[in-house]
Amino acid sequence: MIVFTPLCGSAQSTSIPSAFCYLLQIDDIRVLLDCGAPDWRLGAGENVEGRGSDGDERQAKRLWAEYLDLLERNAPEIDLVLFTHASLPHIGLYAYARARLGLAAPAFATLPVQALGRIAVLDDVESWRAEVDVDNEPTEEYSGDGDVKMENGTSILRKAIATAEEVKEAFDSITTLKYSQATHLTGKLQALTLTAFSASHTLGGTLWKLRSASSGTLLYAVGLNHMKEQHLDGTALIRPGGAGVGEGLGRPDLLITDAQRVGVNGVRRREREEAFLDSITKTLRSSSSVLIPVDASTRVLELLVILDQHWTQAKTRAPLCLVSRTGKDCVQFVRSLMEWMGGWITREGEVPTVGRDGKKRKRRNRRDEEEVEDEDALLANMILRFRHLQIFPTPEALIAAIPSSTPKVVLATPLTMSYGASRALFESFASSRNNLVMLVNIAEKGTLARSLWNLWEGDQPEDSKWGKGRLGNVVHGSGKMALTMNAKVPLAGAELEEYLNAEKAAKEKAAADAAAARPQILLEADDDDEGDSDEDDASDASSELAVEEELGGGTVEGTLSRPYAEGAVGAKAAGPEEDEVDATRQQLSFDIYLKGKVSRATFFKSSSGTQGTRYRMFPYVEKRRRVDVWGETLDIGTWMRKGKQWEEEEETEENQEAKEARKRKQEEEEAQKAPPEPPSKFITEEHVIDLRCKLFFVDFEGLNDGRATKMIVPQVNPRKMILVAAETIATNELIEACGEIRSMTREISTPTVGEEIKIGEHTHSYSISIGEALFSTLKMSKFEDNEVAFVSGHIAFNASSAIPVLEPAASTTSEHSTSVALIPARAEEPQGAIMTAPPQILPQTTLIGDLRLTALKARLSALGITADFAGEGVLICGLSQAGKEGTDNDVVSVRKMGGGRVEVEGNVSEVYYTVRRELYGLYAQVAG
Repeated sequence: MIVFTPLCGSAQSTSIPSAFCYLLQIDDIRVLLDCGAPDWRLGAGENVEGRGSDGDERQAKRLWAEYLDLLERNAPEIDLVLFTHASLPHIGLYAYARARLGLAAPAFATLPVQALGRIAVLDDVESWRAEVDVDNEPTEEYSGDGDVKMENGTSILRKAIATAEEVKEAFDSITTLKYSQATHLTGKLQALTLTAFSASHTLGGTLWKLRSASSGTLLYAVGLNHMKEQHLDGTALIRPGGAGVGEGLGRPDLLITDAQRVGVNGVRRREREEAFLDSITKTLRSSSSVLIPVDASTRVLELLVILDQHWTQAKTRAPLCLVSRTGKDCVQFVRSLMEWMGGWITREGEVPTVGRDGKKRKRRNRRDEEEVEDEDALLANMILRFRHLQIFPTPEALIAAIPSSTPKVVLATPLTMSYGASRALFESFASSRNNLVMLVNIAEKGTLARSLWNLWEGDQPEDSKWGKGRLGNVVHGSGKMALTMNAKVPLAGAELEEYLNAEKAAKEKAAADAAAARPQILLEADDDDEGDSDEDDASDASSELAVEEELGGGTVEGTLSRPYAEGAVGAKAAGPEEDEVDATRQQLSFDIYLKGKVSRATFFKSSSGTQGTRYRMFPYVEKRRRVDVWGETLDIGTWMRKGKQWEEEEETEENQEAKEARKRKQEEEEAQKAPPEPPSKFITEEHVIDLRCKLFFVDFEGLNDGRATKMIVPQVNPRKMILVAAETIATNELIEACGEIRSMTREISTPTVGEEIKIGEHTHSYSISIGEALFSTLKMSKFEDNEVAFVSGHIAFNASSAIPVLEPAASTTSEHSTSVALIPARAEEPQGAIMTAPPQILPQTTLIGDLRLTALKARLSALGITADFAGEGVLICGLSQAGKEGTDNDVVSVRKMGGGRVEVEGNVSEVYYTVRRELYGLYAQVAG
């Protein structure tokens, strides 16, 4: 049985979702699909005069509080985690959940998703912690009507932001996979098989195929893009050119997909790129600057490729800047991921360029020629090197390197402009009338980027609004905008003096506490020494011996109290604990040395006449060393640890892990050498700015539009479907579109957040083992990732196993049993009667698979047989042969009927048998 529960991003939301997180239970296995993070600064008060507020802040905070509560309650019970994309809405909350919420399940993703996801989350947490004291920020409590109630009765919203160390540790634990690599899990997860396929949209983006013996095939496909882009090919769910579904992805038992852009009619990629570059060029020619809010590691790559190619082709001299705390790491690492890329930059022998007029041109790079044009060679060799790009970690570094008056193009994180560099730079960009703020994505409601998008959308004509299939116009901002700005500023004046005095007092108090605690540490250490030396004292008492030395016939007697003098040659060096205690003793000075439990100490004899605890007059602790009959004992464990350490160093010498460890150590040493951060504080200020800059929106989100979604889903043709991550209007539109297709399933679910959808609740599955005798007689046929065969036999139960065994029918008869056949007397047959053979049962063949007429057409075309469609579900084959011979005898029609039936109609001819043979080849044939 399958149970699906959305934790965030349902199909009945009222706004574009910002986070994907779903709980999928297959029998007793609980799988977490994505673990995205929202924007933690929803409804920050970016209001424009006369425009009103965007979104309901209280409602948004209620939803995120509910999301955190659901994730916290389910995280410890999760068995498997799968990630689809490296963006914050898909992977942003994983590090926090693993470090704080008890999410310890194994996680899987592709290598780009793991690496770029780490970069994106690091940029996010570092930007937040540079502006807000996250660890000491008070949580917000709500007790009004409609709020989410936690276990204590109140709903609390907290910023779920991890530390940089927690992020690195979490992403190091992710297991990376390759595309089309079937992974058979072990342990509790052994019933599942994972396979990753390309989803496009982002580098390494994944759609997951899960196979279960009891539940069948499941596809989790969100964030798809079937169009080829600059650095990415289309999704593997659809073959290039729309020629059917990808191999092994058709007709799943359950499809989980999103419908967020069903109501959108997209604009052609070439038109979008031309409008994008034209608007930037016009702004730079007017001696103004362009600000583009971008994400930290995913869709920003597409923009960088387009801009870098344009800078090279147009010979633009204006600075091209990226402001991101992890931008340098992202650009450097992406160069090692060429095998994961596609699109135009990897097309062999061809380098795409964008002309000054914005039109796409293809330049041939002939490797066989000795002389290649310098421009083409430069473009081919500089792909992904971004030689025109300048990277800055903070806006302050950008301003220090490039004056504010210099025209430039700045890509800044984050995409939502709720915090970080993009928000800080917007404050300086907004006041200039000729500056341009270029929006490339639609952010979630309540963010600054969404407020600006609403301003742009509101000033567009009705036929040019977003989703109508046309590009909009550039608009000028107007009015005043209130911004809430957070910052971390150094202390100065009285605050700095007060901080230094408080720090000095704290250090003095800590030193005093340490000085007060050292005597007690010494006393406890001395107690341990005395306890350890009890055995030595006993040996000292018995070690008094007579030494006889003959000197000229005389004898000298004496006593030797200790076998070794303190500090003698060969004495064992003090261990680290003794060195620490000795160093502590040297720092202390006192007159009377008291040790042990003073409350029980006495300087006098007890009433019973026994000696009480004795104390030394002066604070001197005599070192005692362990000895045996051979002298001082050696610490063998120290030498064993040294030997083990040497062996490990030899094994890991020049290893990749050792290199990475050394690299991390060097980074830590460099961080330690960096000057200490001055005393600072976190402040919050309310700024009112004049919104005078230009606003323009070009969609570079890289997702399927409504037309593509309505075309792809019926081709996949799932038996059951769950829609997620969409507005209610878009969800209903897709359901209506699927309802118009006769072969499309009607079992479509649209659960809300926290609602459980149960699939296969009344289905019973049983396990059975096939005996070796029967298995050796089977004739297997390959179907997708499995091999199938027809079996017939008798079930045998074994007392030593709970799983029954399927054995051949003949083997169920005992070897010693006898059978008696009663043959009736045959009547005397008349003379001349014709002898007739008894009727024979012909073997039947079962064809398994889903016929795709497009695939049959492609196979026939390869054999030289022309085939064309004539209506829905009818393929006419052999038209070219009929035209040559002037007859229709060779024409064969293939028609898909209802109930899985296929009708092949035509005269007996070579074309007929060829079509039938190729048709059978598309199925897995199982002989009965």
